[in-house]
Order: sequence, then structure tokens, then C-alpha cells
Amino acid sequence: MWGLLTSLNDVLIPHLKAVYTLNYVQAMLVQFCFFGAYFIVSLPAGMLIRRIGYKHGAVTGLTIAACGCALFYPAATSGYGLFLFAFFVLAAGITVLQVAANPYVTVLGSPATASSRLNLTQAFNSLGTTLAPALGGLLILSGTVLGADQLAKLPAAQQAAYKAQEAAAVQGPYLALAAALLILAVLFAIVRLPAIREEQATTSVSDSLWRHKHLVLGAVGIFVYVGAEVSIGSFLINFIGEPTIAGLSHADAALYVTYYWGGAMVGRFIGSAVMRRVSPGRALAFNALVAIVLVLAATFGHGHVAMWALLAVGLCNSIMFPTIFSMALHRLGPLTGQGSGVLCMAIVGGALVPFVQGAVADAAGLQPSFLVPVACYAFILYFGMKYARLYADKA
Repeated sequence: MWGLLTSLNDVLIPHLKAVYTLNYVQAMLVQFCFFGAYFIVSLPAGMLIRRIGYKHGAVTGLTIAACGCALFYPAATSGYGLFLFAFFVLAAGITVLQVAANPYVTVLGSPATASSRLNLTQAFNSLGTTLAPALGGLLILSGTVLGADQLAKLPAAQQAAYKAQEAAAVQGPYLALAAALLILAVLFAIVRLPAIREEQATTSVSDSLWRHKHLVLGAVGIFVYVGAEVSIGSFLINFIGEPTIAGLSHADAALYVTYYWGGAMVGRFIGSAVMRRVSPGRALAFNALVAIVLVLAATFGHGHVAMWALLAVGLCNSIMFPTIFSMALHRLGPLTGQGSGVLCMAIVGGALVPFVQGAVADAAGLQPSFLVPVACYAFILYFGMKYARLYADKA
């Protein structure tokens, strides 16, 4: 559910862009509001979870996310502004889940295999991100899409009716998602989970947390990784629809986005096994290097070669988030919970990087704008190489 809700944004962005006649920067306000919630909610969520525990944190997060999904129903008749608010509420619930789930997984076993464990759980997140574009394309983008020029030729009354019909396409799917989230909240409330009590830190965040350089650089790594992954996903449908790439409709292009997120799912299952033997830092650096090559091929290439190069970046993305996350939390001890809050705040990269790429796309064109994710992967390459032997360090 977590992955499904996040990846559905990639379908809704081109849909809302067409419905409300937005430019790229305006359309990226979806990701700005969605991932901006991580920055605003992460620290309060961390404090909440320290009070109520991991289990009740998951129940709370699922309930808030269900409320966000329910808001899509009135948003369909109220305009773009309420859609953006609904995205924020939905993401606030997912943030509470994120802050509770990731550190919980890292402390459930040996620190040396934390990356492997988190990759395994994130693989199921990727199952949701893989299914979302196909489901969204079928349920939301299956109608007749009119271009801006075609829409402008219609009488004002028909324009309004068309926009209302297209906006209403999200109501049914998101009400169903709200119901599913509430069912999950009930299941989490009654299921028995291992009780792990977090040690209380005896020193202040300013005195201790920021002295861990690998945490600080890991937070930057999370920022640029999430920014790059979300930005590429946000522009994929429009990229594939470009005449010089594949010239597909939004509905047809959405099916190909499944390959982008599906690559991340497959890679995480593989990574969960591989990183029991290979240094997480080395695996991270290798994947970042390949991602740079692929995005450059998409930026300067044409046709199906450029399309498949960009879709293949999903496979490289696979291990990045859980690997950076677990490396950044390595040996933080009682500061693990606070460190997790900082890393979840860094997910705000998903709000800002797509916004930057949108500005570049409006100014210079869609293909050149993919140099923004290239810069993000360059930092991840640096982080992986710098801490290639992190888990071998017993100090």
C-alpha cells in the first residue's frame, strides 16, 4: 500500500497537468506537497512513536493515510488546491509509517545484515510501486485525453464538463484505497508484533547526532536519491510520450512505467541476497555509476534506446534507499530513532528535486532536464565509495 500510494503520483501528475492545464513546475506541486510532508511531519512522528511504540505508530499512520485518500473525493469537485492538501495529508500518514517501520526493521536482527533485511522489506514496497502505474493507467487514464489545443477549441461549458469528468476519475480508486488502509489499520491493531523498547538517549541531538558524519552524508544521500527516483518517475509518462522517444499516449506510457518500478522490486529481492556477501557501500557505488550512464543515455539519445535506458534506472535504484538508510544508522545505538527521523526528513528531496527538474524542463526542454538526476546519482556514487567498508569498521 505504501509503495502503491507513492507511485500513483506518477499517474496523477500528467492527468492533473492535462485537466488543469498546468506547466511542469505547477504539476510538480503534487510531489512538493507529498514529499514536503516528510520534512514537516518526520520529527513530530518520531516523538509520537517514542510515546506510543512502533505498532501503534503503524496504526496511526495507516489511519491518517486513509483520511488523505478520502479527501480525494471532495477534491475532484473543488479544484487543484484541495488535491494538493489531500496529497499532504496522505503523505503525512505514510511518513508516520516510514518513521516507525524502517528503524523497527533495522533493530530486529544483526546490525551487519540490516541492509539485507531492509532491502527485503522494501522489495514488497516495490511490489506496490510496480502495480500502481498499470492500475492507475487502467482506472484513471483510460478515458479520452484532449490536448490543450483541442480543449481550447471546445465551448466553455464543454471544457468545464470535460475537466469535471476527468477530475472525478480519481474518486472511486482513492475511496477504495481509503477502505483498504482502514482494514490494514484494524489488522495491525489486533496482530501481535515483537515488542522492542528503544533506549533513551542521554545526550542532546546537537551534542551527539551531528557528530556522526556518516549519518549527515547519509541524510544528503537520502535527499538526492529520493529526489532522483521520484523526479524520473514523475516525468516518465511525458518523456515516453515525446515524439522523438516513443510518442505514446498517457495511458499506454503508464504501462511502461511499471517496468521502472518493477526493476526496483526485482533488484531489491536480488540485493537482499547479494548484500549478505558484498559490501553495501560497494554495491551502492556500482548501482549509482550504472544509473549515471543510463540517465545520460536517455538525456542525449532518442527513440526506444533512450526510453529503455531510463526505464532500466529503476533496477539501479533498487538497493539505494534501504542501503543508504541502514548505512546512515550504523552503530548509532540509542540515537537510532532520532537518526531515523532525520533521514525521513531528508525524503523532502522528493519534493524539491522534481521541482528543480520541472523548472529546467520548462526553460530548456524535457530531455536536458534529466541532467538534474545525474547530479544526484553522482553524490550517491561518492557516498558509496567513501563508506565502502563501513560494516567492516568495528570502532
